[in-house]
Amino acid sequence: MQQQQRILIAPLDWGLGHATRCIPIIRYLLEKQQQVIVAADGRPLALLRKEFPDIEHIQLKGYSINYARGSLMILKMLFSIPKILKGIYREHQALNHIIKTRKIDVVISDNRFGLWNKNVRCIFITHQTMIKSPFGVNLLHLINLNFIHKYTECWIPDEEGEINLSGDLSHKFPLPRNAFFVGLLSRFNSNPNDNNPNDNYSILIILSGPEPQRTIFENILLKQLDENGLKTLIVRGMTDQIENTEINKNITMITHLCAEEMQKTIEKSELIIARSGYSTIMDMATLGKKVVFVPTPGQTEQEYLARLLEQKKIAYFQSQSKFNLKEALIESKKYSGFIEKMNNNKIEQRLEILLNTMKE
Repeated sequence: MQQQQRILIAPLDWGLGHATRCIPIIRYLLEKQQQVIVAADGRPLALLRKEFPDIEHIQLKGYSINYARGSLMILKMLFSIPKILKGIYREHQALNHIIKTRKIDVVISDNRFGLWNKNVRCIFITHQTMIKSPFGVNLLHLINLNFIHKYTECWIPDEEGEINLSGDLSHKFPLPRNAFFVGLLSRFNSNPNDNNPNDNYSILIILSGPEPQRTIFENILLKQLDENGLKTLIVRGMTDQIENTEINKNITMITHLCAEEMQKTIEKSELIIARSGYSTIMDMATLGKKVVFVPTPGQTEQEYLARLLEQKKIAYFQSQSKFNLKEALIESKKYSGFIEKMNNNKIEQRLEILLNTMKE
């Protein structure tokens, strides 16, 4: 048995994707009998508490950034920079205290820039070594590298070669000197579950991301779903609520599904409608599904990824403001979906190296 380490896992609080892709890491570390502590905030903290109720959880305040209601996302993010920098400084100070009081050996941060410390090994997970922006890309890249280089290692959840999912985000610019590609990070496994063919869905809608855009998109969908008569399940992505609603005989809404139930539901659904967040893309690639992507308005990364997958003829995408369900159902048939399931076992190799390094 490997020597037990105390490992802090800390995902960013923007949407649920950063938390869901920490799930396979936590599972593996627990299998190796390591002591895992989760530090998160808001819905990510609630999600990981439900997935892993028997481990220790710490509330570590996030950046608390709200998304714009309209198309002024870039301006809102620019005005939020002082708040983000303050959040980075605050979490860096909080980490120093957590390391001392809880005797942390390793920190794994998913896109939280302030969780580095010179006294312990600190890992930074990101698929964006290049940050997509309509301006200042080179400057943002240098700032990003400055933070990444404070960490012991940078783990990129993607494949290194031409067949990859992140495109420019992790393949255009020179990589950080401490970077390693670790393959896909998905909470799902690529082995199919047994499904009841009488309990399939024509459409599964996975809502996610920050407010108010999550609710705006939900309302757009509800207005159009009544007209098609297809059996539809809406997963609202609200981990802090428990409320399931049957709107009519064809449409059901549920607040949240654990990873196991979500995988089963995705597998028995013909078409998925979801945000083009990178963690969702990795989940769909792992399960080999057909998807319609609707990026969060103004989120340049999601918009880029949706266009990239459309260009590759993998997935159809529409903007939220022009979303048309009937058109999406027709056009999606022209795209292949994620035909080849991509495995996600490289992360286990990297974690094994990390644990072995800790013994030295």
